[in-house]
Amino acid sequence: MTERNIDLVVPLAQETTDMRITDTTGKFPQSSGAVSLLIGESLRQGDVDSTMRPGIRTSTMETRITTTPTTKCVPGPFANQTVRFHADFSFEELTKAYFDCRENKRNSQTALLFEQDLEHNLFKLYEDLINGVYTPGKSICFVITHPKPREVWAAEFRDRIVHHLLYNHISPRFYASFIADSCACIPGRGTLYAVKRLESKIRSITQNWSKEAYYLKMDLANFFVSIDKQMVHTKLAEKISEPWWLQLADTVLFHDPRQNFEYRGNPERLNRVPSHKRLGNHPSHLGLPIGNLSSQFFANVLLDAFDQHCKHQLHAKHYIRYVDDFILLHESKQWLNDVKRDIESWLPENLSLHVNPSKTILQPIERGVDFVGQLIKPWNRSTRKRTVYEAIRRINTIPMNELFEVANSYFGLLRQAQHSHHDRALLSNALRRRGYTIKSDLTKTYRRTVQVERKIA
Repeated sequence: MTERNIDLVVPLAQETTDMRITDTTGKFPQSSGAVSLLIGESLRQGDVDSTMRPGIRTSTMETRITTTPTTKCVPGPFANQTVRFHADFSFEELTKAYFDCRENKRNSQTALLFEQDLEHNLFKLYEDLINGVYTPGKSICFVITHPKPREVWAAEFRDRIVHHLLYNHISPRFYASFIADSCACIPGRGTLYAVKRLESKIRSITQNWSKEAYYLKMDLANFFVSIDKQMVHTKLAEKISEPWWLQLADTVLFHDPRQNFEYRGNPERLNRVPSHKRLGNHPSHLGLPIGNLSSQFFANVLLDAFDQHCKHQLHAKHYIRYVDDFILLHESKQWLNDVKRDIESWLPENLSLHVNPSKTILQPIERGVDFVGQLIKPWNRSTRKRTVYEAIRRINTIPMNELFEVANSYFGLLRQAQHSHHDRALLSNALRRRGYTIKSDLTKTYRRTVQVERKIA
């Protein structure tokens, strides 16, 4: 093997709470910020059974199960690695993907292990990719319980670097054709963008709340576990002309994490996930694992066809979608009912997806529109009450060593709503009762000093 000298010196993380990304300033552009959690708005560190610390693993799990099922995934047209194509990417692109990947994962156990021998591990991954011998590794499966029980499949840190490499290269060509009303996993189009855009559409169709209008809200049933991988491949192949990149996309897309995974946590939690929402209960050609950047991106690629249908065939002027939730606005209830019937027939025929009838809502806008965790009413946009009550419950019950980060994340969430002063006051009072100091404008809390903690104890 040809020897190469690589000057890539990266300091190891010293504290678990220190992101330490300043060493990338001026060398690499900032992360696209396109990653949006699709496993629930309120998913935070406390929802997972285990936590990672450098050199120490603290876990409440009762059982760890490693399994290799015999189920095989249906391969895509380029999933066969025996066909070699020229890998037209540089080591610098892979390095950028690494920095993007580690931005919010620097202190996870797999990230720290990879970083201990960074130059060797990164160059080994580079060689595997250009030689066509890269294969995805073991996945970690665990169950979250908030806002509802669901499986999460986390790929190895090494594989997540590959996801970012693929995403950085191919995503711009897809984003160029996405409509402006498609949100989630797109730079600058998170929950705040979605709710502000919907509020603007509501003001437009109601002439600043002076006219009556209606909204139709729909949700796709069992979305991620129902995605047909072959359909996603077809959409990818339309815009990826480079054989090597299409082969890499298929390697990620058609990888079945059930073939090699480790379950972490209490097995009883797995039983709380409904059987129809579990990836293992679906055929191998269906379903994408929740928890990977690639899954979120592939979902948007597939649903772009639905967005185009709503805009150009249904001529829906006021339409917006966030992952699998979408809303249409119109002055006529009859028009919305006709659209509802069209969507219910178009989705199964064209994307093999179905609408969840129990979550379909058609009612006047003036009653309030609940979307991405916020409630839009005439001249008022506030956080969903269920989210506020859950925030206060967690503040009252979580351990002190986790309280600072969780509290400030909730302050940031509540501040997104225009009318949130009362909700932030309730959160502030709960924190004061636990001995924390709150900023005067109720926007954040401060770390407690050792002296204060001893006095309270």
